[in-house]
Amino acid sequence: MTLDILEDESSTFADEMKARIAAFNAQHWDASARKPLGLKLLDADGSLLGGISGRTFGNWCHIEYLWVSEAGRGKGLGSRLLSRAEELARARGCHSVLLDTLEFQARDFYQRHGYRTVWVQQQYPFSGEKYYMVKQLGQ
Repeated sequence: MTLDILEDESSTFADEMKARIAAFNAQHWDASARKPLGLKLLDADGSLLGGISGRTFGNWCHIEYLWVSEAGRGKGLGSRLLSRAEELARARGCHSVLLDTLEFQARDFYQRHGYRTVWVQQQYPFSGEKYYMVKQLGQ
């Protein structure tokens, strides 16, 4: 019997792998409590000044993206978005938040907001560092 391993970098295949893992995981936990988390900050004209996206699941909130426009930086907008996301996570029963940031992004910002580095991925993607950070939420 010959088995072939074929390359498939399509989004269709990636979605199939995700669905199969989700089906396997469903045998071990109820993923219906997983909820998306998204906040956007618009200016008076309706243009996007900043936003945050991620999800909550069980005891954890995972922040995937926090972005503030060049025009909005340095004005506390990122802090407002992060604080509101943490409030929503707490209200959903989360005790912790997980996020990651690259060395040229916002590590100091997150540290000022109580996040601590729990792991550093070295040489990411080639010579930089990626920081995985966690914050315990007070109830």
